[in-house]
Amino acid sequence: MKGGCPASADPARLGALTLEPLQNPPDPGDFSRLCALLSACVRSGASIGFVEPLAPGDVEAYWRRACGEAAAGGRLILVARERADGAIAGSAQLLLETRANGRHRAEVQKVMVFPELRRRGIAAALMSALESAARERGVSLLFLDTSEGRGGAAAFYAALGYHYAGGIPGYALEPDGTPAKNAIYYKALN
Repeated sequence: MKGGCPASADPARLGALTLEPLQNPPDPGDFSRLCALLSACVRSGASIGFVEPLAPGDVEAYWRRACGEAAAGGRLILVARERADGAIAGSAQLLLETRANGRHRAEVQKVMVFPELRRRGIAAALMSALESAARERGVSLLFLDTSEGRGGAAAFYAALGYHYAGGIPGYALEPDGTPAKNAIYYKALN
């Protein structure tokens, strides 16, 4: 998700949208749509771990790995679907910690919405659903990192009640290859 967004999802703005865990394994149409989602977000400048140009097969390999981790129980992948056609509009993930001293925490990853569908509250709805899923799993602390550069979503996470913990200069490359400081955020769940 790039740029700021409202802190809460307004049902009137969301329209016909459903949030659900990704079926595992995903059907071919969903898999293709997830690949298109990640590619579109990188092209629009989102700092989500990829640089342009995307190497052939990298996006598909990422989703295969993520779906494998979800099947093994270490990752939750949520999708937002438009009810009219059931197409995936966005996605967000929760990477669950498996070590005994960290099972109370989880990392929020890859909060993505198709660029043409942004500013409708979809990302905020996905974050709310991730937080609920985390609570159901006994997770009491969420953390994430984003870029402080143009591809980051610092204002969005701050609006959702996440607290800035710091960052490391030159930590990651923006999609265009420019080094950028990351911004680490956390939120204690009640």
